[in-house]
Amino acid sequence: AVESLRALVEGGYNVVAVITMPDKPAGRGHQLQFSAVKQYALSVGLPLLQPERLKDEAFVEELRSYNADLQIVVAFRMLPEIVWNMPRMGTFNLHASLLPQYRGAAPINWAVMNGDTETGATTFMLQHEIDTGNIILQERIPIAEDENVGSVHDRLMTMGANLVTRTVDLIIDSENAGTKLPTIPQDNTIELRPAPKIFKETCAIDFSRTAEQICNHVRGLSPYPAAWINEMPEEHPLASILKGAKIYKAVATQYSNLKGHIIVPCADGYVDILELQLPGKKRMDAPALLNGLKNK
Repeated sequence: AVESLRALVEGGYNVVAVITMPDKPAGRGHQLQFSAVKQYALSVGLPLLQPERLKDEAFVEELRSYNADLQIVVAFRMLPEIVWNMPRMGTFNLHASLLPQYRGAAPINWAVMNGDTETGATTFMLQHEIDTGNIILQERIPIAEDENVGSVHDRLMTMGANLVTRTVDLIIDSENAGTKLPTIPQDNTIELRPAPKIFKETCAIDFSRTAEQICNHVRGLSPYPAAWINEMPEEHPLASILKGAKIYKAVATQYSNLKGHIIVPCADGYVDILELQLPGKKRMDAPALLNGLKNK
């Protein structure tokens, strides 16, 4: 979200206030940590609001006092109608998918996990049902076969910031011309793929699936929150050691016995685990782990 905010500020747009999440304790010392958005807002002297509840009367009144013409939502939680319906020009959202596909909390992860070859970002006007408003602008990017969700996220972050400023320009141009903002209703007649929130159980690797599906699962969760091993074939020599391990990189293979590799059987062949992290240990590549196990 901070990239979009930076693009607006550096582009000369009149940002009257910034809303971000409350500070949260993090790390071993449980010290309060500022969000990246808060850090940037403070660095450029923007007024900052951090409501616990978005329906809180004091927050709503303070927000109304800024008399904003337009509100922009990027990587934030659901807004109540009293908030999104406040500005005279409305509120638009930047969503990291090609809507109507992947409505929900984790669109980038699910696109990669499902093996999609492209994704993108969409700006749309907010309405009651989540991620269903009329589309303003949309842009596509390819997903490479070996790309993980981290690199896709970073490319979408940069592209999305540009999409936000273009959308604001389009809204301003429509306002100045006295014309209605051109938007396109989402097509709800096609088969839709959801993007629900990801939980720990979602990240568990199922070795009864195909090698391609498993590798896509790993790519779609790397580097965060990371796929992990809950169960694997009991006869595997590393079954007990790898239980609970996070997997960051894996490829499909048809070879069951590669020296210096961690090979796990699956539905149609084998998965070669390349990068992983055992519970309580540092992230490492497979040869480093195997070298450490030589004496066991």
